[in-house]
Amino acid sequence: MADNEPLRSTPPRRDRQVALFLVCLVTFNPPFLGLFGADVTVAGIPLLFVYIFSVWAGVIALLAVQIERAGRTMPAPKARMTP
Repeated sequence: MADNEPLRSTPPRRDRQVALFLVCLVTFNPPFLGLFGADVTVAGIPLLFVYIFSVWAGVIALLAVQIERAGRTMPAPKARMTP
C-alpha cells in the first residue's frame, strides 16, 4: 500500500449500501410522498403510483448493479481438502 493512500475503515461497497438505504428512507418517507399525491395522472395512472413504482424499480436496478460488481471483485472460495 502506498504511503499517500488513506486507510479506510469500511469498504466502499458498505458505503454504497448505506447511501442506498438513506436514499430509500428519504424517497419513501410519507412527507416526501405527499408531494406526488396530487390529482395528476400519467397515462391514466395516478402520479403517486408512477413515482413509487419508478423509484422502486430504480432501487432494484441499483442494488442489482452493486451486487454484480461485488460478485466480480470477491475472490473465489478455496476448495477444502477432505482427509
